[in-house]
Amino acid sequence: MTDFELTEAFDTARVMLILRDAGTVDTALSMAEQAWELGVKLVEVPIGNLDRLPILEAVVAAGHKRGLTVGAGTVISKTHVKMAARAGARYTVAPGFEPEIVAASHDAGLPHIPGVFTATEVQAAKRTACTWVKVFPAGVLGPAWFRAMRGPFPEMSFMATGGVKPQDGGAYLEAGASLVAFGVGALSPANVGHLAQLTALEGERDKGLR
Repeated sequence: MTDFELTEAFDTARVMLILRDAGTVDTALSMAEQAWELGVKLVEVPIGNLDRLPILEAVVAAGHKRGLTVGAGTVISKTHVKMAARAGARYTVAPGFEPEIVAASHDAGLPHIPGVFTATEVQAAKRTACTWVKVFPAGVLGPAWFRAMRGPFPEMSFMATGGVKPQDGGAYLEAGASLVAFGVGALSPANVGHLAQLTALEGERDKGLR
């Protein structure tokens, strides 16, 4: 998958579920299936702890049956990149920006979504041919950050992650985020209604705000 194909895969998506602290393989699969049934097409499995590789492999296989892509998160070393590729992940995500991890992912044929917090980091990520960046922790920056960044970086796509509540997701999307990502808590009874509302927006994105 190239960065262009990543944009195509993410094109109508509004929401991503991050299977952090999902526990066992069975629990993770259940949560992924619940998310997919709600219309959440994108699922990420963090593998900062390599013990979670069996979870990534299982979710990748389940997603493949539905024709859906699954990514690997917390990819912060070349070993993580190799393991993500071996498990069948289609893209990698990191909490920060490291050019060598971008290069390793691209060499493995995987688009990389680095974490950013400043305009300087967005610009640096752009120079490494990344078209998507993970804004982390987005809850600290707030929707205004995305509104401000749309001007200087109209060609970049921003994923809001970290501290964003499901009920606030719409505000980030309206401000210019292309995608909002939530942890498994978004599947709780108190949040699932908000999550369903956000997934209902899929396919309605203003192409000019990507």
